[in-house]
Amino acid sequence: MDNAAATATHTYGHHQKGHIMTAQTSGLHHVTAIAGEPQRNIDFYITGLGLRLVKKTVNFDDPGTYHLYYGDDAGNPGSLLTFFPWRGIRSGRHGSGQSTATAFSVPQGSLGWWADHFGAIGVESAITTGLPGEERLSLRDPDGLQIDLVASSITDPRNPWDSASVPAEFAVRGQHSSVLTVADPSGTLEVLTADLGMHAVGEAAGRIRVAAGDGAPGNIVDVIADPRGPSGLTAGGTVHHIAFRVPDIETQELWRQELAARGYAVTAILDRQYFTSIYFREPGGVLFEIATDTPGFDIDEPLLELGRSLKLPPWLEPSREAIENAVAPITIPAGNNPALVEE
Repeated sequence: MDNAAATATHTYGHHQKGHIMTAQTSGLHHVTAIAGEPQRNIDFYITGLGLRLVKKTVNFDDPGTYHLYYGDDAGNPGSLLTFFPWRGIRSGRHGSGQSTATAFSVPQGSLGWWADHFGAIGVESAITTGLPGEERLSLRDPDGLQIDLVASSITDPRNPWDSASVPAEFAVRGQHSSVLTVADPSGTLEVLTADLGMHAVGEAAGRIRVAAGDGAPGNIVDVIADPRGPSGLTAGGTVHHIAFRVPDIETQELWRQELAARGYAVTAILDRQYFTSIYFREPGGVLFEIATDTPGFDIDEPLLELGRSLKLPPWLEPSREAIENAVAPITIPAGNNPALVEE
């Protein structure tokens, strides 16, 4: 660890006086972003990035809009990128107070294949070096969201989704990390370390890296200080919030009580059907969610058929006809559902 990272650990890695940690996140749960045209979003993330659509549902707060979840075969926490696709939404602005890049883990030696793959579908990309032991391929999705593919010297043991468009030897293994851009990193790092139980592990290329647990891919957040840059504007092509993992609702409630006691405006526990959530905004302006690992995405449809049908929570089922008439027609590639391919 270099001197700057050691300073970060000393400054931000110690608990506030009287603050006793009762829980630690085990890593990233999901990232939720805003898109425009839903079919374009589906085509890019299933065919372009090779992810699986693991749930087709709606925004529970705005049921006329989809909520699309992409991930590995089962939608395991740490593999998930989700979208609210609002047709006709204006483009957002990337800046401070946002998660400005979402990175996925891919095998070493695969970035050349990915660059060719994206070039073949008309997506520009560039390979860069980042922290030691990493190469990353940076690109923008059709709405302008920054996606990075990171090939790390740390082996990622997670199994890839058996995509029809991306061979398994090159495929995404899950999330690698998220980048948070803030004007002043001090409060953000305090939340990540003292409140979420992560620890500083290094600094390079203008990033302070913090990690949960052993710091493996899927457990990493990079914090970038940008005091002179513009504030972010949340709209199309930007991240809405970043979610961290907690094992169960009992731990989540304990965490909610602690956050509220220390003055955070934290929400009540909200039922998201496939997990429960609490939300609060950290001092740098990024909206954080703490989400449970359970019950998971196979609670309302078989594993082989994830993403096949529009799924609604019980309290929205009485409005199904109106909701189905309100959302845009979309087509899911058959390869997303093995049960369909086998029929």
